[in-house]
Amino acid sequence: MSLEPRTPAAANGVVLEEPKRTAFSSPSPRLRLNPNNDHNPDNYDDMQLDFSPEIFTSLERYLPASMLGKPRYDKFKFMREILLKYFPPGERNRIQKHREYRQKIISNYQPLHRGLYSMQPAATFVTAFLKAVSENTQESFRRIMSEPSPGIFAFEMFQPRFCELLLSEVENFENWVNEAKFKIMRPNTMNKYGAVLDDFGLETMLDKLMESFIRPISKVFFPEVGGATLDSHHGFVVEYGDNRDVDLGFHVDDSEVTLNVCLGKQFTGGELYFRGTRCDKHVNSGSQSEEIFDYAHVPGYAVLHRGRHRHGARATTSGHRINLILWCRSSVFREMKKYRKDFSSWCGECLHEKKERQRKSIAATKQELLRRDGESAL
Repeated sequence: MSLEPRTPAAANGVVLEEPKRTAFSSPSPRLRLNPNNDHNPDNYDDMQLDFSPEIFTSLERYLPASMLGKPRYDKFKFMREILLKYFPPGERNRIQKHREYRQKIISNYQPLHRGLYSMQPAATFVTAFLKAVSENTQESFRRIMSEPSPGIFAFEMFQPRFCELLLSEVENFENWVNEAKFKIMRPNTMNKYGAVLDDFGLETMLDKLMESFIRPISKVFFPEVGGATLDSHHGFVVEYGDNRDVDLGFHVDDSEVTLNVCLGKQFTGGELYFRGTRCDKHVNSGSQSEEIFDYAHVPGYAVLHRGRHRHGARATTSGHRINLILWCRSSVFREMKKYRKDFSSWCGECLHEKKERQRKSIAATKQELLRRDGESAL
């Protein structure tokens, strides 16, 4: 058993607290464990909502059977009550301030490469990746991906020109921030450099990236953590090297699935190190030898993994490394997770404990059989 330095496994960003229980005159609303795939959800795009309309559409298939035939507004209220449990009043105030901050940027910032702001697949992705996603099968994904360690997938994704344009756009935004003396919000609590791409207009492009390209892959490889129901994201770039962050501590992400793509530039060092997937209960447990894996970044190449796959980044020893990070989240999975007690299908330590219980049970059974055989021979 190998241990990384046991720094607190704080999330690389804001982690949603366990929802606080509120007193209800009737039982708290709950979703069903399995979706009704025959149900055709309503569209919520035309409503004034405090959450993404797609979250409501995604959740609707998980409503109790008694709710499915209700008017759209009744379903909305039921789902909103569930969602608000994740966001206490202070958090909702923070979200509102962030909306105002984002609107101020979008109203004043002039994009350098407007083509980036709409998803243009042919100009974004390498041909092999586009072909694999269009075929949308496990076999097609496996053709372009390697799985160097269980649950970690590496593949070529972005064209070099797209990486150049995105790097140029980020640099343009950072220059605008400095000239306007605008206080920028950083991507998370661990990175002091970088920018949230959603904040200056790239949210729609990243939504498309998640929905049309990452969700189909996650549905195949990460179904047990909500890969098929990814419905929101947090997209940002992080920067390492000279006069930037140097490394990144041991942590888990506030996501169900994380996409990490190296955009460039020239650098040495900065390897990712992975140390096994863990649920909240076991997040600080040690690592098994088979869970230890290091990955070296290559510009244009992506790494896809569960958000709960513990990892960190070693020091970038020279040059300047910039990575695009997309945290993909599932509101359905987050609601369902509250009712589960056993995460053995994806938590390495839960699985280890389960196997150990089985081993002890088998050993005890063998011991009992030997004892009985011995008694019968007397």
